[in-house]
Amino acid sequence: MRKMIRGAAALATAAAATLALSGAADAKPADDWAGCPYGAVCIYPQNQNPAVKPSLIFYSYGAHNLNNQFGNHWVLNNQYGGATASLCTGYNGTGCGGRIAEGTGVYADLGPINSITLNRP
Repeated sequence: MRKMIRGAAALATAAAATLALSGAADAKPADDWAGCPYGAVCIYPQNQNPAVKPSLIFYSYGAHNLNNQFGNHWVLNNQYGGATASLCTGYNGTGCGGRIAEGTGVYADLGPINSITLNRP
């Protein structure tokens, strides 16, 4: 009788572990968007329309200076939790325009843009 109880307990434990692991395996990570990793803000090459593969990827909050970015580019904000991004005419995040909300993007002329900021929620 004890062997049966131990066997049943072992079977129940194995079944619970299998269910737990299968649930974890089915969990899907957050989606990339047009090649932009979840949690990042991405800038795509000039005139790449539609946006397919970013040329610049930013993860950290704060200002990021841009170099040699001319013409029209897609800028996608794939951050989460209400974080925004801004395009700025000055270096180091000065002269910023409106905020780009999470899950949205803009097709903008980056000629006059010298930096981008990733803003905390």
